[in-house]
Amino acid sequence: MPDEEFRPRPVPPPETAKGILRPRDQIRVSNHARLPAGEQVCRYVEWYWSVSWDRRGMPPFRAEVLPYPCVNMTFERSHDRTGGFLTGVWTTKYVRELVGEGETFGVKFQPGGFGAFTGLDVGSFRDTAVPLTDVLPEAQGLADRVLATQDSAQRRDLVEEVLVKAIEQRAVADDTAYRQVLGIIDAMEHDPALLRVDQVTERFGIPVRTLQRLFRRYVGASPKWVLRRYRLQDGAHLLAEGRVTDLAALAVELGYFDQAHFSNEFAKEIGMPPLEYARINTPDL
Repeated sequence: MPDEEFRPRPVPPPETAKGILRPRDQIRVSNHARLPAGEQVCRYVEWYWSVSWDRRGMPPFRAEVLPYPCVNMTFERSHDRTGGFLTGVWTTKYVRELVGEGETFGVKFQPGGFGAFTGLDVGSFRDTAVPLTDVLPEAQGLADRVLATQDSAQRRDLVEEVLVKAIEQRAVADDTAYRQVLGIIDAMEHDPALLRVDQVTERFGIPVRTLQRLFRRYVGASPKWVLRRYRLQDGAHLLAEGRVTDLAALAVELGYFDQAHFSNEFAKEIGMPPLEYARINTPDL
């Protein structure tokens, strides 16, 4: 049985989860669902997710996500590719054009989880998607089996069967460095008072260079980038929910020097200024 700290955690519903841009539009044009990870793999896997769409006879839709700092394993069937893939930490906005009919079943690893599970340096996968079996040879034939059923719970069971066997065969040991990374990541995501890397190093008593090495090895991105990503997700989520009345105050709360710095970074990452993003997401407010 897994340790208490690795019990499956509650999974947020897609419409309230951070990271999905223009969430109301995406929910309207595609079906989203999530499943919790099983107890045997939740040390490394945070949750499973699925999305399907049918745009036949309709124009394509640009689905946009500001991804979490984690690796995703996906099983896809669409107009441009079918099979199993592994996608590293994506440091820019991720855009997928939904055309015709298609679906994806995904495995969202814990931040650092894929590196702990495989022993690989996940920094080498940053902003890259590769065939799954190039990285996990034991997953040979898994994509065909996953895509052969439409039941998400069965898909999860098929994936977990392979992952559990891989954990046993690889003799994956308890990794104290990974435990440390998980604790730091959890604080970064859920404590809005953490705005700078020096605050993280002070709280956890870890030298900045050690922190940087851990994040490259396990997370695949720098601590500064991870902090910025979580705070930017927070800002986009609040704007999409129509819960921002003072943009300058929001910028300060998110750790930016001023409103201009926040607006510039938001526009660079999201593709439009914050107020425009709020307007298109909450047209009736």
